[in-house]
Amino acid sequence: MNPVPPAVRLRVPTHEDVFTWHRIFADPDVMEFHGGRAAELSVCEELTARRRRHDAELGFCLWTVVDGADRVVGFTGAQPWERDWGPTGEIEIGRRLGREHWGKGYATAAARRTLERVRATGVRDVVALVDARNTRSAAVTRRLGMHLDETFTVPASHRESHCYRLTL
Repeated sequence: MNPVPPAVRLRVPTHEDVFTWHRIFADPDVMEFHGGRAAELSVCEELTARRRRHDAELGFCLWTVVDGADRVVGFTGAQPWERDWGPTGEIEIGRRLGREHWGKGYATAAARRTLERVRATGVRDVVALVDARNTRSAAVTRRLGMHLDETFTVPASHRESHCYRLTL
């Protein structure tokens, strides 16, 4: 029997979310596969502003994930892959949750909501780049039905990254 997934709601990030995102990014466990160090508050301000712009222009972004009690859990969503390596020009899905929310089904529940919303905008395919050592994130991509498509070496870290793909 499958457990009931937690209730999640996705919303466009607000300015107030900057502080929660910053707190989440300050956790070394959360950042282990994302550069290892926290971003400055000003970076979080720019990130949330860019997400609001993406939502207005594209119909999707990295949304703030809110649980059934209206607490911010983290973020999930989609964005164009704009780097000059990897799946350039494709739509990448991703998520990052506060450590206290790991292992409770939030990542998969939020990612499924992301896929529904991205599909509704007409996007046909998505990718997810996952650090090859991040077994938890890889498991979420597989639960979504994604398959391993390519392997890249991240230029900045020289780490192996797996590119998962899903046709919507």
